[in-house]
Amino acid sequence: MLPGSSRPVDNLDDDDYPAYTMGRAAEMLGATPAFLRSLGEHRLITPLRSEGGHRRYSRYQLRIAARARELVDQGTPIESACRIVILEDQLEEAQRINQQLRAQGHQPQQKTSS
Repeated sequence: MLPGSSRPVDNLDDDDYPAYTMGRAAEMLGATPAFLRSLGEHRLITPLRSEGGHRRYSRYQLRIAARARELVDQGTPIESACRIVILEDQLEEAQRINQQLRAQGHQPQQKTSS
Protein backbone atom coordinates (compact mmCIF):
# COMPACT_ATOMS: atom_id res chain seq x y z
CA MET A 1 0.00 0.00 0.00
CA LEU A 2 1.06 3.57 -0.54
CA PRO A 3 2.37 5.57 2.41
CA GLY A 4 -0.48 7.48 3.97
CA SER A 5 -3.06 4.83 3.03
CA SER A 6 -4.63 3.33 6.14
CA ARG A 7 -6.70 0.58 4.53
CA PRO A 8 -4.51 -2.42 5.55
CA VAL A 9 -4.24 -1.19 9.13
CA ASP A 10 -7.97 -0.50 9.21
CA ASN A 11 -8.67 -4.06 8.07
CA LEU A 12 -6.33 -5.53 10.68
CA ASP A 13 -8.02 -3.54 13.43
CA ASP A 14 -11.56 -4.23 12.18
CA ASP A 15 -13.30 -6.99 14.19
CA ASP A 16 -15.80 -7.43 11.36
CA TYR A 17 -13.26 -7.83 8.55
CA PRO A 18 -13.58 -11.38 7.12
CA ALA A 19 -9.90 -12.27 7.36
CA TYR A 20 -9.99 -15.98 8.17
CA THR A 21 -10.65 -18.92 5.89
CA MET A 22 -12.79 -21.77 7.15
CA GLY A 23 -9.75 -23.99 7.64
CA ARG A 24 -7.85 -21.35 9.60
CA ALA A 25 -10.94 -20.44 11.65
CA ALA A 26 -11.55 -24.10 12.54
CA GLU A 27 -7.89 -24.52 13.47
CA MET A 28 -7.98 -21.44 15.71
CA LEU A 29 -11.10 -22.73 17.48
CA GLY A 30 -9.88 -26.30 17.75
CA ALA A 31 -13.02 -27.31 15.89
CA THR A 32 -13.89 -28.85 12.55
CA PRO A 33 -15.16 -27.09 9.43
CA ALA A 34 -18.37 -29.08 9.93
CA PHE A 35 -18.83 -27.38 13.32
CA LEU A 36 -18.52 -23.96 11.68
CA ARG A 37 -20.98 -24.96 8.96
CA SER A 38 -23.45 -26.11 11.62
CA LEU A 39 -23.22 -22.72 13.34
CA GLY A 40 -24.24 -21.19 10.03
CA GLU A 41 -27.10 -23.65 9.66
CA HIS A 42 -28.35 -22.62 13.11
CA ARG A 43 -28.00 -18.95 12.11
CA LEU A 44 -25.49 -18.09 14.80
CA ILE A 45 -22.94 -16.71 12.34
CA THR A 46 -23.14 -16.03 8.63
CA PRO A 47 -19.68 -15.91 7.09
CA LEU A 48 -19.03 -13.66 4.15
CA ARG A 49 -18.00 -15.30 0.90
CA SER A 50 -14.88 -14.64 -1.12
CA GLU A 51 -15.19 -14.02 -4.85
CA GLY A 52 -14.53 -17.74 -5.28
CA GLY A 53 -17.39 -18.61 -2.90
CA HIS A 54 -15.24 -19.66 0.06
CA ARG A 55 -16.41 -18.85 3.58
CA ARG A 56 -14.49 -16.08 5.36
CA TYR A 57 -14.81 -15.35 9.09
CA SER A 58 -14.16 -12.22 11.14
CA ARG A 59 -12.63 -12.03 14.62
CA TYR A 60 -16.06 -11.13 16.00
CA GLN A 61 -17.57 -14.26 14.43
CA LEU A 62 -14.74 -16.37 15.83
CA ARG A 63 -15.43 -15.05 19.34
CA ILE A 64 -19.10 -15.97 18.93
CA ALA A 65 -18.15 -19.42 17.60
CA ALA A 66 -15.71 -19.94 20.49
CA ARG A 67 -18.48 -19.24 23.02
CA ALA A 68 -20.75 -21.74 21.26
CA ARG A 69 -17.93 -24.27 21.28
CA GLU A 70 -17.51 -23.83 25.06
CA LEU A 71 -21.19 -24.57 25.60
CA VAL A 72 -21.16 -27.59 23.27
CA ASP A 73 -18.03 -28.92 24.99
CA GLN A 74 -19.93 -28.67 28.30
CA GLY A 75 -22.69 -30.87 26.88
CA THR A 76 -25.16 -28.28 25.63
CA PRO A 77 -26.87 -29.32 22.37
CA ILE A 78 -25.69 -27.16 19.48
CA GLU A 79 -29.18 -25.72 18.85
CA SER A 80 -29.40 -24.60 22.48
CA ALA A 81 -25.83 -23.31 22.50
CA CYS A 82 -26.56 -21.14 19.46
CA ARG A 83 -29.72 -19.74 21.05
CA ILE A 84 -27.88 -19.00 24.31
CA VAL A 85 -25.09 -17.17 22.49
CA ILE A 86 -27.61 -15.14 20.45
CA LEU A 87 -29.44 -14.12 23.63
CA GLU A 88 -26.17 -13.26 25.40
CA ASP A 89 -25.15 -11.09 22.46
CA GLN A 90 -28.53 -9.33 22.40
CA LEU A 91 -28.35 -8.68 26.14
CA GLU A 92 -24.84 -7.25 25.84
CA GLU A 93 -25.98 -4.92 23.05
CA ALA A 94 -29.04 -3.78 25.03
CA GLN A 95 -26.86 -3.08 28.08
CA ARG A 96 -24.43 -1.08 25.92
CA ILE A 97 -27.26 1.01 24.48
CA ASN A 98 -28.76 1.53 27.94
CA GLN A 99 -25.39 2.71 29.26
CA GLN A 100 -25.02 5.15 26.34
CA LEU A 101 -28.47 6.56 26.95
CA ARG A 102 -27.76 7.03 30.64
CA ALA A 103 -24.49 8.77 29.82
CA GLN A 104 -26.46 11.16 27.58
CA GLY A 105 -28.81 11.97 30.45
CA HIS A 106 -31.83 9.93 29.38
CA GLN A 107 -33.74 8.39 32.24
CA PRO A 108 -35.94 5.30 31.92
CA GLN A 109 -39.68 5.94 31.95
CA GLN A 110 -41.31 5.13 35.29
CA LYS A 111 -44.65 3.37 35.28
CA THR A 112 -47.23 5.27 37.28
CA SER A 113 -50.33 3.74 38.78
CA SER A 114 -53.61 5.55 38.31
